[in-house]
Amino acid sequence: MADSDTQRAILLLSCPDTRGIVAEVSYFITTYNGNILDSQQHSDPDTRTFFMRVEWDLAEFTIPAGKIASAFEPIAEKYAMDWRIEFSSRQHRMAIFVSQYDHCLYDLILRNREGETHADIRCVIGNHGKMQEIADIFDIPFYHMKVTKSNKAEVEKQQLDILEKEQIDVIVLARYMQILSDDFVSHYPNQIINIHHSFLPAFIGAKPYHQAYQRGVKIIGATSHYVTADLDEGPIIAQDVARISHRDSVKNLVARGRDLEKLVLTRAVKLHLEHRILPYGNKTVVFD
Repeated sequence: MADSDTQRAILLLSCPDTRGIVAEVSYFITTYNGNILDSQQHSDPDTRTFFMRVEWDLAEFTIPAGKIASAFEPIAEKYAMDWRIEFSSRQHRMAIFVSQYDHCLYDLILRNREGETHADIRCVIGNHGKMQEIADIFDIPFYHMKVTKSNKAEVEKQQLDILEKEQIDVIVLARYMQILSDDFVSHYPNQIINIHHSFLPAFIGAKPYHQAYQRGVKIIGATSHYVTADLDEGPIIAQDVARISHRDSVKNLVARGRDLEKLVLTRAVKLHLEHRILPYGNKTVVFD
């Protein structure tokens, strides 16, 4: 991992798999005096698609940051790349959506304050007012926007207005217990990150851990994914599990499940903020 104070450029790309891509990208960086700090690749044999993430030091790079993309464009065209260049100095502007569970919200805020993630948390939006106290403690603007069947479209428009005003880059659903409309999701493709337990589709409803307890499950887990029009079926970013036994009560299952949710959601957010994810189809390549 590079020093956090080093200004870095990050190139992410996918393209038809062919020879010479790694050599040409590396040659481009070294030709202009860039020092490669990290480089990872993956080839998907089913789709014959090549994926790459390369990160380099900008300290002595001779192309100004604002002109790197145009300089790289001929290579991108040559290999028919879907690509983008990011910079480590850029701080994402984040909005967190919440309902009545506070564990993920606390974890996101505290880890960000400790520097584990690099985001500017601009606001917390809740369909209940319960989380305002937490937002107030950390001096983060809170918007209480109650959602009902009759006002859902109007509230989502108000939410989109807030997100646009705050120039939000990424939205985190920290146990936000509302279904986002297709129109809302379309404004932020691969920019909305959700967390839920990993019992789906077996145990649906409000009390999945109670159902799991009654069925005597031996593993519980959490899944974080990008939100798409298909509920809880977007590209998966991160998952984790914990083994349990007949000795665990429902209370234990809920507590351990919440711990997993916090860890998995923060891991997914960190991967997104560090530009380590390349979605394709309904899957992701994660360069961790």
